[in-house]
Amino acid sequence: MQKFIITLDGELRFGDVHLHKDLIPWGDHECHGGGLWKINAGGMSVDLYGRSFDFGPADFDMVRSINWSGIGGKPIPLFYYPNYPDMDDARPVMAQP
Repeated sequence: MQKFIITLDGELRFGDVHLHKDLIPWGDHECHGGGLWKINAGGMSVDLYGRSFDFGPADFDMVRSINWSGIGGKPIPLFYYPNYPDMDDARPVMAQP
């Protein structure tokens, strides 16, 4: 299943894993939440939605970097949908300085 987490270091990580904990760096036991992702139908962006059952909703204010390797390696726009499947409230996601 396509899942993402935000590590304790603020890295947004993507993967096709069974459990969110499979994306957590070795030695860490917590993260700043997570959820699910999918490539937008047009392939021009990534939709982020839902929450991690184990770690809760993602805290996008904690994102400091984005690891694109789990999603094809190429940066494309990210949008979080807090009320998914309602697609009216898209919030852009970017790494914070």
